[in-house]
Amino acid sequence: MTLKVLGAGFGRTGTNSLKLALEMLGYGPCYHMFELAKLPEHVKLWNDAIDSDDMDWDTLFKSYQSTVDWPSAAFLPQLMKKYPQAKVILTLRDPDDWYESASTTIFNAMEQQKSEGKSIDLKQMQARLILEGIFSGRHRDKSHAISVYNEHINNVINTVPEKQLLQFNVIEGWAPLCKFLHVPVPAEPFPKSNDKEEFNKHRPAHLSHSK
Repeated sequence: MTLKVLGAGFGRTGTNSLKLALEMLGYGPCYHMFELAKLPEHVKLWNDAIDSDDMDWDTLFKSYQSTVDWPSAAFLPQLMKKYPQAKVILTLRDPDDWYESASTTIFNAMEQQKSEGKSIDLKQMQARLILEGIFSGRHRDKSHAISVYNEHINNVINTVPEKQLLQFNVIEGWAPLCKFLHVPVPAEPFPKSNDKEEFNKHRPAHLSHSK
């Protein structure tokens, strides 16, 4: 297999709903942060990617046709170089709504994980990549976090060729996604998964997951 779709959106922008939608449209399996809970051997590969540009993407994604969410969204330039024909989907959400959701779900979870002081594993890798790397440890500074969020969006829009990019809010449903991928619209409703209430309800079982 080779990656056909790259998800460029931050966690908490509907990435798990997009994962389910892509799988329903025939672009599965789709790699998501959820996968790392099932594939602990991948954690070392992602830690290597944080430390070096020398990443074996083919081994990491050998069983997948698409990828969304972190950690892959943090490596979009490298993935576009490796998979230049892949379509890119940038999931969008109102910045204030995104921050409120991230702050009360994944930021809380990753802070707890980091404070446990365990050796580098999935939980530590997430905090290292997202809290320390993407947000420079200033994820609780709302203006800074939103600035990082908006800068990421602008970078994606300015980097990805227009015909290769879909800017997508999951509340838009099937129509723009199916048009972009040139596939029929399913009869089933567009999936909705892992909202804030669902995340916090199940948080003890999956502290590491993001929407």
